[in-house]
Amino acid sequence: MIEQEHLIDLKGISKEFDGTQVLCNIDLYVRKKEFVTLLGPSGCGKTTTLRIIGGFEYPTEGTVYFEGKDITEIPPYKRRVNTVFQKYALFPHLNVQDNIAFGLKIAKTPRDEIKKRVDRMLDLVNLRGYGKRSVDALSGGQQQRVAIARALVNEPEVLLLDEPLGALDLKLRKEMQLELKSMQQRLGITFIYVTHDQEEALTMSDTVVVMRDGHILQIGDPKRIYDEPANAFVADFIGESNILRGTMLRDELVRFSGNDFPCVDAGFGKNAPVDVVIRPEDIMIVGEDIGQISGVVKSVLFKGVHYEMMIDTGETVFKVHSTIMQAQGTLVGLSIVPYNIHIMKPMDEPLSGDEGGEA
Repeated sequence: MIEQEHLIDLKGISKEFDGTQVLCNIDLYVRKKEFVTLLGPSGCGKTTTLRIIGGFEYPTEGTVYFEGKDITEIPPYKRRVNTVFQKYALFPHLNVQDNIAFGLKIAKTPRDEIKKRVDRMLDLVNLRGYGKRSVDALSGGQQQRVAIARALVNEPEVLLLDEPLGALDLKLRKEMQLELKSMQQRLGITFIYVTHDQEEALTMSDTVVVMRDGHILQIGDPKRIYDEPANAFVADFIGESNILRGTMLRDELVRFSGNDFPCVDAGFGKNAPVDVVIRPEDIMIVGEDIGQISGVVKSVLFKGVHYEMMIDTGETVFKVHSTIMQAQGTLVGLSIVPYNIHIMKPMDEPLSGDEGGEA
């Protein structure tokens, strides 16, 4: 029985292309009015997942539900879903307003209603007064807004966005991130967004789905994904991390970098091999005589809001972020509080279907 609060449910979805498995028995649900981002490196299966939701691909196995109804075999034009692609796919022979109105005209919507909806969309995407312009005369960001307006004008319940900001420069991409989130909140519809950019995912999403090799590794809100990564891959992909091999001596005590450190994790057993993840900003630089370990500053980079220092303890080179610079060659102490040491199973263990979860 599919829960009614779920707008979309993917159950046991697998997909093969020419004998190659690209999705491996994934389960995922998306709630109404939620901004969900599928995040992962190229080839992880995120775009295939989006295309299955949109009806552009059919799963080899599994079922797609929309509001509890099986839509697995329903074609795209019969789904209450629209898609914005990275390359926009605007019609160069039509002006801005005719591009936006295209789907409404195909549906034989009355002319007055078309004008009303197009004007509303132009206001929504901050393009009032641009209706008569050629799309070729627009900037990349403006063309992206037209593509979004065209996808929204027929009032879908879900908008699918496949790396829509990938062709924009950094400044414009950041501006559009804020605009997209604002649009989604004002319209109150569900957005499912695909990206390999972890900053985009953390900035815009209510829920982030981290994928790798056709598996879902972790699902959660951006803060939880960042603060509590499920494994070393997620930790490394979402932000910067020191990832070390260690040994869990017993509950709440781990050995790495030649020293024993108290932590808050338990349940790994005694003397178990583990991955240890520590964010660079969670390592405190203290006096060499009071740190848990000491090392020499090997390099210093100024990153704008902090300094990035590589500190060599003899056993390990730690990446440390601090607003206070320590000069290259300085001997310093390092201190790490227990709750900033994250313990997880080693990533060389094979992926399995139960590593995923639900939003």
